[in-house]
Amino acid sequence: MSARSWLFIALGLFTVFYLGTLLAGLTKARRESGSEVVAKPTPAGLGIGFITNFFDTLGIGSYATTTTMYRLWKLVRDEHIPGTLNVGHTLPVIAQAYIFTTIVPVDSRTLILMIGASVLGAWIGAGIVAGLSRRAVQIGMGLALIAAATFMLLSQLGAMPGGGEALALTGAKLGFALVGNFVLGSLMTLGIGLYAPCMVLVSLLGMNIKAAFPIMMGSCAFLMPVASARFVKKNSYDLRAALGLAVGGIPAVLLAAFIIKSLPLTAVRWLVVGVVLYTAAGLLRTAYREGRVGRPADTAEEAAV
Repeated sequence: MSARSWLFIALGLFTVFYLGTLLAGLTKARRESGSEVVAKPTPAGLGIGFITNFFDTLGIGSYATTTTMYRLWKLVRDEHIPGTLNVGHTLPVIAQAYIFTTIVPVDSRTLILMIGASVLGAWIGAGIVAGLSRRAVQIGMGLALIAAATFMLLSQLGAMPGGGEALALTGAKLGFALVGNFVLGSLMTLGIGLYAPCMVLVSLLGMNIKAAFPIMMGSCAFLMPVASARFVKKNSYDLRAALGLAVGGIPAVLLAAFIIKSLPLTAVRWLVVGVVLYTAAGLLRTAYREGRVGRPADTAEEAAV
């Protein structure tokens, strides 16, 4: 059996692990609420899941756009956004990983080692982020969104590295890639998407830019179930919003990957850059204001103002 086949088997096991984690979260919510009907996704939540994962599959990313929508429509408390992103987007990203790992060639050893590094980073990062104060999360997400917008802007201006033709890494380059993906995996738990910086990483190392797709999607598919377990354990997420992302996201991934395949997205990316910077400013402004007042907002509506 090939290494790629073992990777698919492992991804299946991680999927089962994630579903068990999600079931545990549902059971805990039912027990705490005393009701059998808990966390039914809202139409808005399903719509956000569909839209963000559709464009995610086409390469725009989902974390920054989802954060923007949550704050714009006051749906999720700031301190629960990182956990909600990781728990909710896991199943759509797993679907992406199966699709792109199958159709895009890349060296199996490079792929598996980089995925492993990102998973380790996510395990450590999620444990830290899930225990952060609300204000620390706001500041962290604000800075993360600025970083994400910077990567998007560089891409729009054609300033991203062009890459090479390599489909495998060895020696010092492989070591650098592992350290880089470890850091990106840990940062992803704070809400900065891995896609754009991972694409920069593999390009700087001389890899074919197409090789970034199975690496970044495979990394996310493996690290997100691990991160989700820690967020669910600490109840640091919004279950209803997360279910909306998961249920709404799966059909969007299939539509984008197999039917649409590509779109002229230049104008959309410029819009995303502007909106993400606006959201980052809002998060940092809220953190500053709450730091001066000395108390957090009491509601999701106050939190997103």
